[in-house]
Amino acid sequence: MNKTSGILAVFLFTLLLVPTAQATNGTNLIGIGPISRAMGGGGVAAPQDAISAIFANPAAACFGPFCPGSSVDFAGTWFDPTVNGKLVNLPDSPATSVTAEGESKLNPFVVPAIGISMPINPRWRFGIGMFGVSGLGADYKGTPIYPGPNPAAGTGVELYTQLQTMKFAPNLAWLVTDNLSVGGSLEVVWQNLDLGAGSSHGYTVGLQLGALYKVGQFQIGGSYTTPESVKHERVFDLDLDGSFDDLKIESPQSVKLGVAWVPGSTWLVEFNTRWYDWSGADGYGDFGWDDQWVFVIGGQWRPIDKWAFRLGYNYGKTPVKNNSGFNPASVTNVQGKNVPTPLYEGLRVVGFPAFAEQHITAGFGYDITENFILNLSLMYSPEETLTETTGPILLEAKLKEWSTTFGLTWYF
Repeated sequence: MNKTSGILAVFLFTLLLVPTAQATNGTNLIGIGPISRAMGGGGVAAPQDAISAIFANPAAACFGPFCPGSSVDFAGTWFDPTVNGKLVNLPDSPATSVTAEGESKLNPFVVPAIGISMPINPRWRFGIGMFGVSGLGADYKGTPIYPGPNPAAGTGVELYTQLQTMKFAPNLAWLVTDNLSVGGSLEVVWQNLDLGAGSSHGYTVGLQLGALYKVGQFQIGGSYTTPESVKHERVFDLDLDGSFDDLKIESPQSVKLGVAWVPGSTWLVEFNTRWYDWSGADGYGDFGWDDQWVFVIGGQWRPIDKWAFRLGYNYGKTPVKNNSGFNPASVTNVQGKNVPTPLYEGLRVVGFPAFAEQHITAGFGYDITENFILNLSLMYSPEETLTETTGPILLEAKLKEWSTTFGLTWYF
């Protein structure tokens, strides 16, 4: 077995063992790998490793610091979100109210990632990326925090949700001229959904296309990712008719744009913006999500050859709408099924708390040797709260996130 085959075998085994993480920009991680995450999720215009190149802009593989040679990146993210939920039912009056609240019991997640990039010839490069890209969930087993089918009865039911999405992405990039590259990645997507009645997983494929252009001290990049929908069979009884229903969940189409200032080897500053089509995506659109614009700024400073220091900031207004004032006696249509609106809102607010907006990031890199580099990043997202009230119901969820990402890069 050669080196590349051995790396792939080890990582594929790892993917079978490790769940993916709570989300940040909607259900998507802000970035993949310690360098991108330390810079707020940047990498569309000037990725510094193969992982972020393949994830953010497949054309960028021709311009990374790993060029013109080969590299492999291993990374793992320890993701520790704190999620709290609350349900208050007021069946008759405040004196007879029923309150259930608690902290989600889901354990911290470990998210693996690997990126490989190697030349085919001086103009063409091949790469492979494998990483967890999105997910979210909550575990309130033992806490009746989810509105029951009859909210006037003043009782709730237990709630468990978990969504995981991973991608395997072969990548091909072409250096058209010394200043222009184009590229694409075929994305093989695995997704798993569990809504408390057992998990259901499925596969689909998508495509990401990108381009990058260098002009003077600036690099300008952009990419487009197709929608990627997975059907989860018999995963939840949406309309309470006694039988489990199917539910489609789609990673939305997205556009990423970036510009980077690279005056030399000491400084790098990058600004990215991204658009996610949540409103048009299966599942998310059904649960009333808005489209989302995300803005990223990140910087890197290399005061000496062996050290790099990084900072970043990422902001994206939550796509989750506040539907206060909903009719608790109504139903809401979800993919052809009439879901009691209290259940719909409880699942939307408490079950999938995807409303983090601000992300503050930092990190560093250290060249252990000329060909072996260590990188570390930290991410903090301050607490956000979403509260919905209507008639006899108050729903509330709070979300705060910490993560640490560790990575090793090997040039060979």
